[in-house]
Amino acid sequence: MLDSIGSPLLWTVTVAILVVLLAVDFAVTRRPHDVPMREAVGWTVFYLALPVVFGLVMWPLYGGDVSVEFFTGWVVEKSLSVDNLFVFMLLLTAFAVPSALAQRVLLYGIVGALVLRAVFIALGAAVISAGSWAFLLFGAILLVTAAKVMRDAVSGHAQQVDIGSMRSVKLLSRLMPVTREYHGAKLTVRSAGRRALTPMALVVVAVFMTDIVFAVDSVPAVYGVTDDPYIVFATNAFALLGLRALYFVLPNALSKLRHLNHGLAVILGFIGVKLVLHWAHTVWSWAPEVPTPLSLVVILGVLLTVTATSVAANRREAATPAAPDKVGAGS
Repeated sequence: MLDSIGSPLLWTVTVAILVVLLAVDFAVTRRPHDVPMREAVGWTVFYLALPVVFGLVMWPLYGGDVSVEFFTGWVVEKSLSVDNLFVFMLLLTAFAVPSALAQRVLLYGIVGALVLRAVFIALGAAVISAGSWAFLLFGAILLVTAAKVMRDAVSGHAQQVDIGSMRSVKLLSRLMPVTREYHGAKLTVRSAGRRALTPMALVVVAVFMTDIVFAVDSVPAVYGVTDDPYIVFATNAFALLGLRALYFVLPNALSKLRHLNHGLAVILGFIGVKLVLHWAHTVWSWAPEVPTPLSLVVILGVLLTVTATSVAANRREAATPAAPDKVGAGS
């Protein structure tokens, strides 16, 4: 049985607050509208301040170690959620989602991600309880993922979304007719005397399926920081809650972080090594372990570095004069 600060009362209060926040988000998105920057910035600041307050409250209640574990896990999950957000952007573009409906799609995606993370966190806790070999397994998963992310980043392969290859979308299209137009935020409508899906339903399913892929990576990553299921869930919840607003604040900035995937690969690789060392320490006591405060410093250092290198690369590109058009020989 894993040690956890998550008492029944703490879990109940946390889930209740989460439900209230999601209910408020659904109320805000009930009437489709284009999101003004002021509204997006306000919600983004709120959802960034919330985990900071939570982590500071954890310190006097449960100790500095728990608080540092939370902040480290939250930084990891927030970094990975930005990559998740970028895929959401690709999906919204691929399905030609009207801008007024974008935040409702994002909210569906966030709810789906939260449910899947809860399931994977419970499974992860069960696996870890079965033996220390679970840390070796999680470490191997992260190292393989890190190698793939780095390979794609170095080769310059941008993330792409191929709707035609999504089996879930194909299956839904075969089971039920799909309308050509969006009907607000409705997932189904009655058309020609029978129930039909809207494109909104297809994009929600596509977003949900991508959530599964991201859950496979993110849950082992945060278990590399802490083995407390409650802290793992809290870091995931706080990292995901603010994505809806963040989408409208950083539509252009995300594409300019050209080295973000390089940084994510390094972070995943670092946590993978940390997990393998943790497993090794349970077998050989002389094997070193990476302390959580050092992990936080390394992760923040990587994120600051890739942000700085991305900014520098963008400035160099902007300062490079465009090559003049070639003039034909006969002119």
